[in-house]
Amino acid sequence: MTPTLLLPDSLSLTPEGSALVAEIQAYLATLPIQARAVVPLICNFGSTVQRWNAGFPQPRLSVLDRLAHRPARPVTVTVADHLRLTSRYLAELGWTQGRLWDSAGRVCLLGAQAAVLLNGYGTPYTVSRARNQVMEVLHAAGRPVVSPDVFNDAPGTRQADVHRLLDRASARALSLGI
Repeated sequence: MTPTLLLPDSLSLTPEGSALVAEIQAYLATLPIQARAVVPLICNFGSTVQRWNAGFPQPRLSVLDRLAHRPARPVTVTVADHLRLTSRYLAELGWTQGRLWDSAGRVCLLGAQAAVLLNGYGTPYTVSRARNQVMEVLHAAGRPVVSPDVFNDAPGTRQADVHRLLDRASARALSLGI
């Protein structure tokens, strides 16, 4: 359900209010093009929020899966895809430090990787290879940590740092063809 914003009648758009809009537009037109183009225009009608697994097929139960009461066969993803999905999962549900997940549903790096796996994307081997790529990137950047989780829980680490790390590891895996 989309929350609606109710404005008092005094804030409704009136002919006087449209003069303010025209004044703001005139001001923006005087700015250099770099200052006006903050975000590229994607669609005149806005954009829609996509789920973290958008573009990937949903795991589907086969008849044999249903008869055997087992989970669906995991969707095959590359190591690079797993790392991208992990970053998207963190972006959608939020990031935390010091625990796998918190009461608000936010997860750490390991928690996001586990969630991607539990949602049916990849295998434990894929996750292991992805973590190896993350470690390679950390060590290449001069951060000799014993695991990605130590980096995640370090006091100076921010969510943007984790996304950057996942992006670099994904690019590395893609360049290796995995």
